[in-house]
Amino acid sequence: MIHESAYVEDGVQIGDGTRIWHFAHVRKGAKLGKNCNIGKDVFIDINVEIGDNCKIQNFASLYHGLTVGNNVFIGPHVCFTNDLYPRSLIWSDERVSKTKVCDGASIGANSTIVAGITIGAYALVGAGSVVTKDVPAHALVFGNPARIKGFVCDCGMKLTKKGTKNNTVLMVCPQCKKEHTIQASLYKECEA
Repeated sequence: MIHESAYVEDGVQIGDGTRIWHFAHVRKGAKLGKNCNIGKDVFIDINVEIGDNCKIQNFASLYHGLTVGNNVFIGPHVCFTNDLYPRSLIWSDERVSKTKVCDGASIGANSTIVAGITIGAYALVGAGSVVTKDVPAHALVFGNPARIKGFVCDCGMKLTKKGTKNNTVLMVCPQCKKEHTIQASLYKECEA
């Protein structure tokens, strides 16, 4: 389903079941997986790749150089940058930094993702964050700049510490009871 007000350029690949809503703009070469929901006024730039079952909320801006995995949530007004040293008079594709959002990650409303980083699988970026460095898998980050404040389960709940062993911390989900092993060095970052 593509709303009549959306603008989808030639050469876009759209998977089965994907819906593109009012006034969205999808540029040439973009690849959208199956069963995605692209909200109102979303901008998807050239050659951006989006996996299956993604939800991209209203007014999000996904610029050239971005790859999004499967089952990713991108909140309203999220902005992905792509040039670390922007100048209006200097532009070429060589300036584009690659950014990656791994499977299952969620990014809260009004967050800014600085170019060239990776957001790990099932990580959770809190609303209004400015993400300036890589986010480990399952990390909960927020703030400006975003810092690790804890860890989350695949189901989204914040994990609790169960114990330590060697250089790892065993954590458990209070809801689904799934256990996760986190590197002790990463866990120390959220204690700081």
